[in-house]
Amino acid sequence: MKFVDEAIIKVQAGDGGNGCASFRREKFIPFGGPNGGDGGDGGNVWLVADEGLNTLVDFRHQRIFRAQRGQNGMGSDMYGRRGEDTEIRVPVGTSVINLDTDELIGDLTAHGQRLLVARGGKGGLGNIHFKSSTNRAPRKSTPGAAGEARDLKLELKVLADVGLLGFPNAGKSTFIRAVSAATPRVADYPFTTLQPHLGVVRVESDRSFVIADIPGLIEGAADGAGLGVQFLKHLSRTSLLLHLVDIAPIDDSDPVTQVRAIEGELQRFDPQLLARPRWLVLNKIDLLAPDQRDSRAREIVAALAWQARWFAVSAAERIGTREVALAAQQFFDEQRALANDTAEQELAGDSAR
Repeated sequence: MKFVDEAIIKVQAGDGGNGCASFRREKFIPFGGPNGGDGGDGGNVWLVADEGLNTLVDFRHQRIFRAQRGQNGMGSDMYGRRGEDTEIRVPVGTSVINLDTDELIGDLTAHGQRLLVARGGKGGLGNIHFKSSTNRAPRKSTPGAAGEARDLKLELKVLADVGLLGFPNAGKSTFIRAVSAATPRVADYPFTTLQPHLGVVRVESDRSFVIADIPGLIEGAADGAGLGVQFLKHLSRTSLLLHLVDIAPIDDSDPVTQVRAIEGELQRFDPQLLARPRWLVLNKIDLLAPDQRDSRAREIVAALAWQARWFAVSAAERIGTREVALAAQQFFDEQRALANDTAEQELAGDSAR
């Protein structure tokens, strides 16, 4: 199925029902007084995260969603029925943006999470609310309020622990094939990956993490060049970045220059991405003679003044890929342990108080 990661929809909450102006009319009760009931509230529009969905393709066919209008009030003190809510199922990982203001309304990051995106209008008041000692026969009622209407932009960002980034043909698709069961397309020309792919890297039966293969970036990606920002944003939810670099490019391009170019695009798109943990993975060492691999890798690392972890691998031959997966799993194990310790300390502090 084609990965559709953006959609624009219109949501319209239900209007409130009108209040009723009526009077009690019964035999032998000539002055029964007002008995007009209130109108019902309009229905709300909710977005609900569903882990069974993985694309926004359905919103290509239906773009307008309306909740039910509230029922009008009636005589005999009968209030109108409330309008039914409308629930719109979206994939887990969907960001919701108000198209008019560019304001982020919310993120749906867990199955079953609900987000109110349009509130129904309040029902109008019947004339029973306007009676008083000086106005015993009020003929006043109020109409229901209009429900909220919004144009929304839905953005689906893949939920992954690790994001792969690098120039086209750096070997990202081959790498994710080597460490997971994902099967993205692989070919000997650039831009073979045109949509993100997710793969589960299972180190042991109960230890795993999710890795995302992001389409290759080029200079100017932050401004929309190539596949542009539509895929750069998928890196925003990852905890660790693996920067893949072709150690022996066939066009004699400089790996150091390529790394700096990608860093520049990350800086321009979102400086926080550049500050995120990022490991260097020098790929395609199988294209070098065995006695040249280590020296060439260290030469690139020295030229970059690289301080974080780095690896020299061959994704095609699956040399060194297991070590990268184990190191990444250890990274996440340490992150979870640190988070648990922090939570326990906070709980202990609350108990002491």
